Amino acid sequence: MLCQNSFEASPEMVQFLCDRLLDREQPISERFRALFSLRNLRGSAPRNALLLATRDPSNLLAHEAAFALGQMQDAEAVPALEAVLKDLSLHPIVRHEAAEALGAIGLEGVIPLLEQSLVSDPAVEVQETCELALRRIKEQKNVSASEGAPAADVSPFLSVDPAMPTSCCSSIDQLREVLLNEELGMYERYGALFALRNHGEEAAVNAIIASLGSRSALLRHEVAYVLGQLQNKAAASALSEILRNGEEHPMVRHEAAEALGSIADSTSISLIEEFSKDPEPLVAQSCEVALSMLEFDTSGKSFEFLFLQTPQV
Repeated sequence: MLCQNSFEASPEMVQFLCDRLLDREQPISERFRALFSLRNLRGSAPRNALLLATRDPSNLLAHEAAFALGQMQDAEAVPALEAVLKDLSLHPIVRHEAAEALGAIGLEGVIPLLEQSLVSDPAVEVQETCELALRRIKEQKNVSASEGAPAADVSPFLSVDPAMPTSCCSSIDQLREVLLNEELGMYERYGALFALRNHGEEAAVNAIIASLGSRSALLRHEVAYVLGQLQNKAAASALSEILRNGEEHPMVRHEAAEALGSIADSTSISLIEEFSKDPEPLVAQSCEVALSMLEFDTSGKSFEFLFLQTPQV
């Protein structure tokens, strides 16, 4: 379990955060603030609130709740995440995130369900996520079994990545070739993506930007997420094109919007404001959350931890 960002909170604060997260009358940005705070807490109350949120009418909030449970690596959340993955009435982006969370938690008992969903889920992005999760569980088992090896590979961005980065011995040119190769498996390409992210040099960032042209919507969405982690302004133009493209998969556009919020130059902010009225809820709500986060950042306050102060109830 990742514990670097674990904080203590009073029972009253935890209850306040849970109530705020699940209050559908609250603006989506306020509910996300509660979600981000709960992600840094441990215990049954935060877990149960996040699990309830995976069934929220807002697909953006539901998928973020599943993502948070994966980042927390909370094994107690596995049965409910399995139920989310099996529920074909839920939006593919929510099922995808449940599959990724199961891979992040890494229990071998989820392998049969992931194998089943790999072939039976009607959404390609969910199938590809199950492929990633299965490989991640296998790789983590191999690493743990290696004598003297650490149990997990810790990202410099303190995230639980859906694939282990390719060996640091690979050159940027080699990693670029793997990332852009449409014939390779998704796990190999993801591994190259995270290795390039960890390099962080200009050539590595350019390789990541080039992969926004991939045929896989799942990979494009992860690329946009990584570019948001890097906060590199060189990616702003390519991300802006994705956000403007109404024919692009909503999960890719939503990640592009959030990444532009992380980059936060004046052009990106104007574009996010424009698309906060987008007819696709995943996109519009992502822009709303991004603008709210920027408002707190520019005021010198933490969007994520402001709720860990005394709430005004």
